[in-house]
Amino acid sequence: MLHSDLAHSTQDCEACPIRHRAVCARCDADELQVLEGIKYYRSFEAGQTVVWAGDRMDFVGSVVSGVATLTQTMEDGRTQMVGLLLPSDFVGRPGRDGAAYDVVATTNLVICCFRKKPFEQLMETTPHIAQRLLQMTLDELDAAREWMLVLGRKTAREKIASLLAIVARRDATLNLLTPNGKLVFDLPMTREAMSDYLGLTLETVSRQMSALKRDGVIVLEGTRHITVPDFSRLLEEAGDDSDGGMLS
Repeated sequence: MLHSDLAHSTQDCEACPIRHRAVCARCDADELQVLEGIKYYRSFEAGQTVVWAGDRMDFVGSVVSGVATLTQTMEDGRTQMVGLLLPSDFVGRPGRDGAAYDVVATTNLVICCFRKKPFEQLMETTPHIAQRLLQMTLDELDAAREWMLVLGRKTAREKIASLLAIVARRDATLNLLTPNGKLVFDLPMTREAMSDYLGLTLETVSRQMSALKRDGVIVLEGTRHITVPDFSRLLEEAGDDSDGGMLS
């Protein structure tokens, strides 16, 4: 499906591919109709900046397709990727005028945008939206804490396996699959982006990906198409159990 075709095909909320996980997941038909009145779609090419840190944001929204990175820049110009936005993730913060981070499209990206002021007003009158956004915010907090563990305590091999497990689990959930057994997905990041996000060198990422392939943990077709023959094996390599917690 072409990038523009996808944006066109997601005009109907009921047919939206992220409907069951996005901020509107709990909305009933009447609430969806209200959202229809304040939404619009924006498409970004890979490498294009969605918003710069500190810039005013007049919209919030949900990633429909593609991946974006959240990046923070230090005063001396050094940058650090601090997060990923995957399909169904929420972009922007109600009640906050400016963007906290640079948001850059890693792949071609489609965002379902809501005009900020009407969305903020809708949150006050639509508990389903406010409750879902709170749940997503708490999930994001849990993920950030988990990622601190990944970056601070895990080996290079465990870091790579953890990232693959996160992407595999999200892809399965979006496709209404249970994340176990055999999983097949496309990795939405280059190895350069992986190295930046994980705090590893490009050579280390390539070496560990090759090692996971050699040991049968993953099957690679090209550089992005990945088959995980046994998801529990990948979790073991990540140092996690089946619930995503650390193995003792």
